[in-house]
Amino acid sequence: MSNEIVNIAGYKFVPLGELADRKARLLSRCRMLELKGTILISSEGINLFVAGTRENIDSFLAELTSENEFANIPIKESYSDYQPFSRMLVRIKQEIISMGVPQIQPAKKTSPKVSAGTLKKWLDDGRDLTLLDVRNDYEVEIGTFENALPIGIESFREFPKAIQSLSTDLRQKPVVMFCTGGIRCEKAGPIMEHEGFGEIYQLDGGILKYFEECGGEHYEGECFVFDKRVALDSTLSETGTEQCYACQAILSIEDQKSERYVPGKTCSHCYKTGEQMMQELTDSRNARIAEITTPLPGNQPYENVRPMNVPLKFDQQTVMDFLSGLHPHLGAEFWISACEQQRIRYKGKPIHADQIIRSGWRIEHLIPQTVEPAVNADIKIIYEDDALIVVDKPAPLPMHPCGRFNRNSLIYILGCIYSGERLRMSHRLDANTTGVVIICRKRIAADWIRIQFEHGKIQKTYLARIHGAPSAAQFECDASIADTPSAAGVRQIDENGLEARTEFRVVKEFNDGTSLVECYPKTGRTNQIRVHLWHLGFPILGDPCYLPSGELKASQTLSVDASPMCLHAWQLQFLHPFSRKELSIESPRPTWAANH
Repeated sequence: MSNEIVNIAGYKFVPLGELADRKARLLSRCRMLELKGTILISSEGINLFVAGTRENIDSFLAELTSENEFANIPIKESYSDYQPFSRMLVRIKQEIISMGVPQIQPAKKTSPKVSAGTLKKWLDDGRDLTLLDVRNDYEVEIGTFENALPIGIESFREFPKAIQSLSTDLRQKPVVMFCTGGIRCEKAGPIMEHEGFGEIYQLDGGILKYFEECGGEHYEGECFVFDKRVALDSTLSETGTEQCYACQAILSIEDQKSERYVPGKTCSHCYKTGEQMMQELTDSRNARIAEITTPLPGNQPYENVRPMNVPLKFDQQTVMDFLSGLHPHLGAEFWISACEQQRIRYKGKPIHADQIIRSGWRIEHLIPQTVEPAVNADIKIIYEDDALIVVDKPAPLPMHPCGRFNRNSLIYILGCIYSGERLRMSHRLDANTTGVVIICRKRIAADWIRIQFEHGKIQKTYLARIHGAPSAAQFECDASIADTPSAAGVRQIDENGLEARTEFRVVKEFNDGTSLVECYPKTGRTNQIRVHLWHLGFPILGDPCYLPSGELKASQTLSVDASPMCLHAWQLQFLHPFSRKELSIESPRPTWAANH
């Protein structure tokens, strides 16, 4: 047939030099003849798999065998009606068949060979011998000689170690090794002899030569080949066996009928559900978080650069006016000293306390040798896609850089994981609150999530452990909350404040006088659940601000060894910003929220 493709395979162990020049000549010749395949050359010889038209293959072999080194290279042929290789590669390698034992040199010494015809006769006669399949497990799976012993390896580099587990009885009886074309046996034989096997033979030309001369007698199944044909039968014809592009699994006709087989993508061996893929991704992300936070990034001394944007009310005022007005609690002396030490800068250059500034400027405060307080960095990513990252936030851990915290914050740590991305927060949890947080990877996603929060479209369920036992199983609070914090930095009930409403349901009352409640905030005011429960006389256990005595203390981030504040953002239900499908995300209950 004029369109028939000739496939040739051959190898020869022979000392070779000038490898770069040989590579260039071979590649140029193959490209000129429009051949495709792979040729490996090394100082120990050549190994080739090439395909093309009859005329061009003959021309290539004529030139190759004209060189003394390759004059008698054995070649095996098979045929196909299409080109089984995608491109032409010529590579220089350390070994033409990798084993990693440099002292084995088949060009100088190898085990005796037995022809295909002789092996068939031995098998016909029932001769007492062991057939040892030295190929990889996935090759053996689709076909091998009857009663052959597989060596049990995933890679030929494992062969030297694998033979040590063979029965000692084999050392005293004939062993005939075989592989696809014979090249692996050239190295396997000497290794076995070195290990004390007394009578070792190798099948000359391998399985393919046996098929060519003897057909399929004493052989079961097909023979795997390393090209698009995947497997050949005993007539050296391509079979219906396929190989999965994704995981390289060998696929029978039955395997290919599976709904999970998508050519070029997946098969039943590597198919993963969305949940499995999500679990693998989140597991890898969480492992990376653990690496980055050991030790905590803010616990190693560093030069901390804190940005401060100049608002309109400080336009045309001095640097000192701005700094003292923005952070009055630090005092004028602190800011004067910072300016004198050139730690107040604009566009990377120091500025003095009397300099006039403009609104919109970004002033930087450099804090040398910063060491931040420790936090709980046991962050767990529980959902991720192209638009969103959903995190189970531990506590204490600030969401974003603020006060004493910069690198020891959720957004900084996630920024290390999602390098190059601008992560956006559409809502926040207090540093001392645990639970579900949505982080957006795209601006449009952040806007969509923010709008859902603002319009009460996101269903939020919190768990809280409270002092006391409410008289009703279900209750609510609609007291308004101040729009701005008090001098202590906390929000309070204010009849002229912002509308706020929270619904509650008692889950369980405990013997210690505390109760577990579910909280359903219908509005989204700062500290809303904490303020409402405190106002009703049921403050949250561990809250450092809203105390059981009725007192208020200044807002603070708890230390890592303090008792936890028992407020947990347990569940969120919302519409995905892209698919518009409802997502329901839940984080595990904390130990203090056990309801059994």
